[in-house]
Amino acid sequence: MKRILLLLAALTALFPPCSAARSDAELVGHLKKVYQTWRGAMVRKDAVTWKRFTSNSRQVELRNRILSERRNFPAAVFKTPMAPPAISNLQAMSVQLNGPTAKATYFGKVDFGIGGKPTDNLFVISYVREASGWKYHAGEFVKLDALPDVRKELQNGNKEFLKGKDFRPDGRVEKPTVVLRNPAKYIAKAYVFCPGREVRLLVNQISSHLFQNTKRAEVVIGGAKDGRNEVQFSIKSIEGGDPKDPITVRIYLMSEVPGTKPIKALEYQITDGSKPKSSGTLHFTVDPDTAKKLTGR
Repeated sequence: MKRILLLLAALTALFPPCSAARSDAELVGHLKKVYQTWRGAMVRKDAVTWKRFTSNSRQVELRNRILSERRNFPAAVFKTPMAPPAISNLQAMSVQLNGPTAKATYFGKVDFGIGGKPTDNLFVISYVREASGWKYHAGEFVKLDALPDVRKELQNGNKEFLKGKDFRPDGRVEKPTVVLRNPAKYIAKAYVFCPGREVRLLVNQISSHLFQNTKRAEVVIGGAKDGRNEVQFSIKSIEGGDPKDPITVRIYLMSEVPGTKPIKALEYQITDGSKPKSSGTLHFTVDPDTAKKLTGR
């Protein structure tokens, strides 16, 4: 009951007094229009409209990553092999509100325009409410191939699966701790292989990374700099993991010289089953010879 009252209060603040069903329907329609306008801007490569309908935090996040890869912002935003899926042919399954955040979940044949025959899956759109209104924040594709029973339930109108936390907004708008204004000096990537463990990295006091039971690389925000660079790390086991599993932490420097392979600038690795350090600080250096390999100058 408390949750219902909170939702009604939030909707009343957004819309003129009317029935709860009408308010809910208006919110669904409004958020749908926000996404469709944002999607249209992406398709047309319309940077002005894209900025108007994209959350500020998302814009900063994308700009940071693009400048860290030494690409042009916002032009690089539109250089994507996939088109944002249309939602006009999808079924709106739920819209949930939590403070300045909202999530809308759609079900159906989600089509990214890359060919093939789309099947019934979920597409979850996150929104953020700012002073000028609701803005698109992110979209998540949930593939149901490994969950055929869930797909069947949704096809039959059973929405029990959508009660999970992944489909609920958390009410928080995380603001990036750094705002890059210029391209990074050198492109760097953090690579971690950590079965059964959680690894956190902080590179040069700027770029924060979280890896959990995965094998993945992420762009280092701010890139690498001339001279000494710092990597703080922490490692902890995940319940059910094998403490003897190997672990690898690396920093790669990416060359802009055609044909030059990435340079492994740092490595912390344990493969003999011994216990890794729970935390520590590592360093790597970009000297003049390395800089020449990265830039050709």
